[in-house]
Amino acid sequence: MPTTSLPCPTTDQAKPAAALAAASDFASQSHAAATRRAYRSDWADFLAFCRAAGWSPLPAAPQTVAAYLASLAATHARSTIERRIAAIGQAHKLAGHPWTPSHPTIRATLRGMARSHAGAVRRSAALTTAEIRKLVATCADDPAGLRDRALLLIAFAGALRRSELVGIDREHIVFHETGLRLTIPRSKTDPDGKGTELGIPKGSRPATCPVRALEAWLRGSDCAFGPVFRKVDLWGNIEHRRLNPDAVRQILLRRAALAGITVPAGERLSPHGLRAGFVTEAYMAGARDEQIMAHTRHTDVKTMRGYVRRARLVADSPAKLLGL
Repeated sequence: MPTTSLPCPTTDQAKPAAALAAASDFASQSHAAATRRAYRSDWADFLAFCRAAGWSPLPAAPQTVAAYLASLAATHARSTIERRIAAIGQAHKLAGHPWTPSHPTIRATLRGMARSHAGAVRRSAALTTAEIRKLVATCADDPAGLRDRALLLIAFAGALRRSELVGIDREHIVFHETGLRLTIPRSKTDPDGKGTELGIPKGSRPATCPVRALEAWLRGSDCAFGPVFRKVDLWGNIEHRRLNPDAVRQILLRRAALAGITVPAGERLSPHGLRAGFVTEAYMAGARDEQIMAHTRHTDVKTMRGYVRRARLVADSPAKLLGL
Protein backbone atom coordinates (compact mmCIF):
# COMPACT_ATOMS: atom_id res chain seq x y z
CA MET A 1 0.00 0.00 0.00
CA PRO A 2 1.48 3.36 -0.93
CA THR A 3 2.25 5.60 1.97
CA THR A 4 1.33 9.21 2.11
CA SER A 5 3.51 11.74 3.83
CA LEU A 6 2.36 14.90 5.49
CA PRO A 7 3.23 18.01 3.55
CA CYS A 8 6.26 19.82 4.86
CA PRO A 9 5.75 23.47 5.67
CA THR A 10 7.06 25.75 2.99
CA THR A 11 9.73 28.31 3.72
CA ASP A 12 7.10 31.04 3.64
CA GLN A 13 5.03 29.12 6.20
CA ALA A 14 7.98 28.39 8.48
CA LYS A 15 9.20 31.98 8.72
CA PRO A 16 6.14 33.37 10.57
CA ALA A 17 6.18 30.41 12.97
CA ALA A 18 9.86 30.94 13.72
CA ALA A 19 9.30 34.67 14.17
CA LEU A 20 6.42 34.00 16.58
CA ALA A 21 8.56 31.60 18.62
CA ALA A 22 11.40 34.14 18.71
CA ALA A 23 9.01 36.90 19.84
CA SER A 24 7.71 34.67 22.65
CA ASP A 25 11.28 33.91 23.75
CA PHE A 26 12.25 37.60 23.74
CA ALA A 27 9.13 38.48 25.73
CA SER A 28 10.07 35.93 28.38
CA GLN A 29 13.51 37.59 28.62
CA SER A 30 12.09 41.09 29.18
CA HIS A 31 12.81 41.02 32.91
CA ALA A 32 16.13 40.89 34.74
CA ALA A 33 17.59 37.43 35.43
CA ALA A 34 16.93 37.69 39.19
CA THR A 35 13.30 38.65 38.52
CA ARG A 36 12.86 35.72 36.14
CA ARG A 37 14.25 33.31 38.74
CA ALA A 38 11.86 34.67 41.36
CA TYR A 39 8.91 34.50 38.96
CA ARG A 40 9.70 30.87 38.08
CA SER A 41 9.76 29.96 41.77
CA ASP A 42 6.55 31.90 42.44
CA TRP A 43 4.76 30.33 39.50
CA ALA A 44 5.83 26.83 40.56
CA ASP A 45 4.35 27.49 44.02
CA PHE A 46 1.07 28.65 42.51
CA LEU A 47 0.95 25.56 40.26
CA ALA A 48 1.45 23.29 43.27
CA PHE A 49 -1.37 25.07 45.13
CA CYS A 50 -3.77 24.71 42.19
CA ARG A 51 -2.80 21.09 41.63
CA ALA A 52 -3.52 20.21 45.26
CA ALA A 53 -6.90 21.97 45.10
CA GLY A 54 -7.83 20.60 41.69
CA TRP A 55 -8.21 24.10 40.21
CA SER A 56 -7.06 25.46 36.88
CA PRO A 57 -3.93 27.62 37.13
CA LEU A 58 -4.06 28.95 33.56
CA PRO A 59 -6.31 30.73 33.12
CA ALA A 60 -6.96 31.07 36.82
CA ALA A 61 -10.30 32.30 38.12
CA PRO A 62 -10.12 35.40 40.36
CA GLN A 63 -11.44 33.26 43.22
CA THR A 64 -8.53 30.85 42.75
CA VAL A 65 -5.99 33.67 42.88
CA ALA A 66 -7.70 35.16 45.95
CA ALA A 67 -7.66 31.81 47.76
CA TYR A 68 -3.97 31.36 46.96
CA LEU A 69 -3.10 34.81 48.28
CA ALA A 70 -5.10 34.18 51.43
CA SER A 71 -3.07 31.00 52.03
CA LEU A 72 0.10 33.14 52.14
CA ALA A 73 -1.21 35.83 54.49
CA ALA A 74 0.16 34.48 57.76
CA THR A 75 3.55 33.32 56.49
CA HIS A 76 4.71 35.69 53.74
CA ALA A 77 5.72 39.33 53.64
CA ARG A 78 3.65 41.86 51.74
CA SER A 79 6.42 42.37 49.18
CA THR A 80 6.56 38.61 48.48
CA ILE A 81 2.80 38.43 48.00
CA GLU A 82 2.93 41.37 45.59
CA ARG A 83 5.65 39.60 43.61
CA ARG A 84 3.57 36.41 43.50
CA ILE A 85 0.71 38.41 41.97
CA ALA A 86 3.09 39.84 39.39
CA ALA A 87 4.39 36.35 38.55
CA ILE A 88 0.87 34.99 38.04
CA GLY A 89 0.05 37.97 35.88
CA GLN A 90 3.20 37.53 33.80
CA ALA A 91 2.35 33.88 33.12
CA HIS A 92 -1.16 34.81 32.00
CA LYS A 93 0.07 37.60 29.71
CA LEU A 94 2.72 35.42 28.05
CA ALA A 95 0.10 32.71 27.47
CA GLY A 96 -2.31 35.23 25.93
CA HIS A 97 -4.90 35.05 28.70
CA PRO A 98 -6.62 38.13 30.15
CA TRP A 99 -5.33 39.25 33.53
CA THR A 100 -7.17 41.60 35.88
CA PRO A 101 -5.37 41.98 39.22
CA SER A 102 -7.84 44.72 40.15
CA HIS A 103 -10.76 42.27 40.09
CA PRO A 104 -13.01 43.00 43.13
CA THR A 105 -12.46 39.52 44.57
CA ILE A 106 -8.67 39.85 44.49
CA ARG A 107 -8.70 43.47 45.63
CA ALA A 108 -11.02 42.79 48.57
CA THR A 109 -8.92 39.81 49.67
CA LEU A 110 -5.74 41.88 49.65
CA ARG A 111 -7.43 44.68 51.58
CA GLY A 112 -8.65 42.25 54.22
CA MET A 113 -5.21 40.67 54.49
CA ALA A 114 -3.63 44.09 54.99
CA ARG A 115 -6.03 44.85 57.85
CA SER A 116 -5.65 41.48 59.55
CA HIS A 117 -1.90 41.13 59.17
CA ALA A 118 -0.76 44.72 59.23
CA GLY A 119 2.87 45.22 60.12
CA ALA A 120 5.90 47.20 59.12
CA VAL A 121 8.00 45.92 56.26
CA ARG A 122 11.47 44.82 57.38
CA ARG A 123 13.74 47.06 55.34
CA SER A 124 17.43 46.57 54.75
CA ALA A 125 19.53 48.48 57.26
CA ALA A 126 21.64 51.17 55.56
CA LEU A 127 25.32 50.35 56.15
CA THR A 128 27.39 53.44 56.87
CA THR A 129 31.01 54.17 55.96
CA ALA A 130 32.01 53.40 59.55
CA GLU A 131 30.46 49.95 59.27
CA ILE A 132 32.10 49.35 55.89
CA ARG A 133 35.47 50.03 57.54
CA LYS A 134 34.71 47.40 60.18
CA LEU A 135 33.67 44.89 57.54
CA VAL A 136 36.81 45.22 55.42
CA ALA A 137 38.99 45.16 58.54
CA THR A 138 38.04 41.47 58.88
CA CYS A 139 39.49 40.72 55.43
CA ALA A 140 43.01 39.29 55.45
CA ASP A 141 45.35 39.21 52.45
CA ASP A 142 44.47 35.62 51.55
CA PRO A 143 42.39 34.97 48.37
CA ALA A 144 39.03 35.05 50.17
CA GLY A 145 39.98 38.21 52.03
CA LEU A 146 41.21 40.00 48.91
CA ARG A 147 38.02 39.08 47.07
CA ASP A 148 35.67 40.04 49.91
CA ARG A 149 37.38 43.39 50.51
CA ALA A 150 37.12 44.32 46.82
CA LEU A 151 33.56 43.00 46.55
CA LEU A 152 32.26 44.96 49.55
CA LEU A 153 34.02 48.21 48.65
CA ILE A 154 33.03 48.13 44.97
CA ALA A 155 29.44 47.28 45.92
CA PHE A 156 29.32 50.22 48.35
CA ALA A 157 31.15 52.80 46.22
CA GLY A 158 29.25 51.77 43.09
CA ALA A 159 25.86 51.44 44.82
CA LEU A 160 25.55 48.15 42.96
CA ARG A 161 22.81 45.58 43.10
CA ARG A 162 23.86 41.97 43.72
CA SER A 163 23.23 40.94 40.11
CA GLU A 164 25.26 43.90 38.83
CA LEU A 165 28.12 43.11 41.18
CA VAL A 166 28.53 39.44 40.28
CA GLY A 167 27.94 40.29 36.61
CA ILE A 168 31.13 42.35 36.36
CA ASP A 169 33.64 40.99 33.85
CA ARG A 170 37.25 42.12 33.57
CA GLU A 171 36.38 43.64 30.21
CA HIS A 172 33.93 46.01 31.96
CA ILE A 173 36.69 47.75 33.95
CA VAL A 174 39.03 50.48 32.75
CA PHE A 175 41.52 51.84 35.27
CA HIS A 176 42.62 55.47 35.27
CA GLU A 177 45.14 57.39 37.32
CA THR A 178 42.39 58.80 39.56
CA GLY A 179 40.04 55.82 39.67
CA LEU A 180 38.18 53.45 37.38
CA ARG A 181 35.36 53.40 34.89
CA LEU A 182 32.89 50.53 35.23
CA THR A 183 30.48 49.47 32.51
CA ILE A 184 27.23 47.82 33.58
CA PRO A 185 25.80 46.08 30.49
CA ARG A 186 22.37 45.45 31.98
CA SER A 187 20.54 46.19 35.22
CA LYS A 188 17.09 46.14 36.82
CA THR A 189 16.26 49.62 35.54
CA ASP A 190 17.81 48.93 32.13
CA PRO A 191 15.80 45.97 30.77
CA ASP A 192 16.66 46.96 27.19
CA GLY A 193 20.35 46.35 27.85
CA LYS A 194 21.52 49.78 26.69
CA GLY A 195 24.20 49.72 29.37
CA THR A 196 25.58 52.49 31.54
CA GLU A 197 28.94 53.62 32.90
CA LEU A 198 29.93 54.54 36.45
CA GLY A 199 32.99 56.32 37.73
CA ILE A 200 34.56 55.19 41.00
CA PRO A 201 37.39 57.42 42.26
CA LYS A 202 40.29 56.31 44.41
CA GLY A 203 39.64 56.60 48.13
CA SER A 204 41.58 58.82 50.52
CA ARG A 205 42.38 55.83 52.77
CA PRO A 206 44.41 52.97 51.24
CA ALA A 207 42.75 50.42 53.54
CA THR A 208 39.26 51.25 52.26
CA CYS A 209 40.00 52.41 48.71
CA PRO A 210 37.72 50.45 46.34
CA VAL A 211 40.05 50.95 43.37
CA ARG A 212 43.18 49.69 45.17
CA ALA A 213 41.18 46.79 46.64
CA LEU A 214 39.99 45.74 43.20
CA GLU A 215 43.50 46.02 41.75
CA ALA A 216 44.85 43.82 44.55
CA TRP A 217 42.17 41.17 43.95
CA LEU A 218 42.77 41.15 40.20
CA ARG A 219 46.51 40.68 40.77
CA GLY A 220 45.94 37.95 43.35
CA SER A 221 43.39 36.09 41.24
CA ASP A 222 45.30 36.55 37.97
CA CYS A 223 42.00 37.53 36.38
CA ALA A 224 42.68 38.81 32.86
CA PHE A 225 39.21 38.24 31.39
CA GLY A 226 35.79 36.85 32.31
CA PRO A 227 34.06 37.01 35.69
CA VAL A 228 35.80 39.22 38.25
CA PHE A 229 34.21 37.93 41.44
CA ARG A 230 34.67 34.18 41.60
CA LYS A 231 34.29 31.37 44.10
CA VAL A 232 37.21 30.67 46.44
CA ASP A 233 37.20 27.18 47.97
CA LEU A 234 38.23 26.22 51.50
CA TRP A 235 41.84 25.72 50.42
CA GLY A 236 42.13 29.15 48.80
CA ASN A 237 41.83 27.89 45.24
CA ILE A 238 40.13 30.38 42.93
CA GLU A 239 37.59 28.83 40.59
CA HIS A 240 36.73 30.19 37.15
CA ARG A 241 32.97 30.31 37.61
CA ARG A 242 31.12 33.47 38.52
CA LEU A 243 29.72 33.95 42.04
CA ASN A 244 25.99 33.39 42.48
CA PRO A 245 24.11 36.55 43.57
CA ASP A 246 23.19 34.87 46.86
CA ALA A 247 26.91 34.44 47.63
CA VAL A 248 27.07 38.22 48.13
CA ARG A 249 24.57 37.90 50.97
CA GLN A 250 26.50 35.02 52.52
CA ILE A 251 29.79 36.96 52.34
CA LEU A 252 28.20 40.03 53.93
CA LEU A 253 26.65 38.02 56.77
CA ARG A 254 29.92 36.20 57.45
CA ARG A 255 31.97 39.42 57.54
CA ALA A 256 29.35 41.17 59.67
CA ALA A 257 29.50 38.36 62.21
CA LEU A 258 33.30 38.63 62.35
CA ALA A 259 33.06 42.42 62.75
CA GLY A 260 30.35 42.20 65.42
CA ILE A 261 27.94 44.30 63.35
CA THR A 262 24.26 44.11 64.21
CA VAL A 263 21.29 46.08 62.89
CA PRO A 264 18.33 47.64 64.73
CA ALA A 265 15.27 45.54 65.52
CA GLY A 266 12.79 45.61 62.66
CA GLU A 267 15.54 45.90 60.04
CA ARG A 268 17.56 43.23 58.30
CA LEU A 269 21.14 42.88 57.20
CA SER A 270 21.30 42.37 53.45
CA PRO A 271 23.41 43.39 50.44
CA HIS A 272 20.83 46.05 49.63
CA GLY A 273 22.06 47.83 52.75
CA LEU A 274 25.30 48.63 50.88
CA ARG A 275 23.30 50.46 48.22
CA ALA A 276 21.06 52.16 50.78
CA GLY A 277 24.13 53.18 52.77
CA PHE A 278 25.68 54.81 49.71
CA VAL A 279 22.57 56.95 49.17
CA THR A 280 22.44 57.93 52.83
CA GLU A 281 26.13 58.82 53.14
CA ALA A 282 26.25 60.68 49.83
CA TYR A 283 23.19 62.75 50.69
CA MET A 284 24.50 63.60 54.14
CA ALA A 285 27.76 64.75 52.55
CA GLY A 286 25.88 67.21 50.34
CA ALA A 287 25.47 65.33 47.06
CA ARG A 288 22.56 66.54 44.93
CA ASP A 289 19.61 64.33 44.05
CA GLU A 290 20.55 64.19 40.38
CA GLN A 291 24.13 63.20 41.23
CA ILE A 292 23.00 60.34 43.41
CA MET A 293 20.35 59.11 40.97
CA ALA A 294 22.79 59.18 38.05
CA HIS A 295 25.15 56.97 40.05
CA THR A 296 22.56 54.59 41.55
CA ARG A 297 20.42 54.44 38.38
CA HIS A 298 17.28 55.18 40.38
CA THR A 299 14.40 56.25 38.16
CA ASP A 300 12.15 57.49 40.97
CA VAL A 301 13.34 60.30 43.23
CA LYS A 302 10.80 59.23 45.90
CA THR A 303 12.45 55.83 46.19
CA MET A 304 15.90 57.36 46.50
CA ARG A 305 14.80 59.94 49.07
CA GLY A 306 13.13 57.20 51.11
CA TYR A 307 16.58 56.09 52.28
CA VAL A 308 17.46 59.63 53.31
CA ARG A 309 14.20 60.20 55.14
CA ARG A 310 14.76 57.14 57.31
CA ALA A 311 18.26 58.34 58.20
CA ARG A 312 17.00 61.82 59.16
CA LEU A 313 13.82 60.88 61.03
CA VAL A 314 15.18 62.19 64.33
CA ALA A 315 17.27 65.11 63.05
CA ASP A 316 14.44 66.53 60.92
CA SER A 317 11.58 65.87 63.33
CA PRO A 318 9.52 69.01 64.08
CA ALA A 319 9.23 67.72 67.64
CA LYS A 320 12.61 69.33 68.35
CA LEU A 321 10.88 72.72 68.06
CA LEU A 322 8.61 72.03 71.04
CA GLY A 323 11.14 73.08 73.68
CA LEU A 324 10.87 69.82 75.59
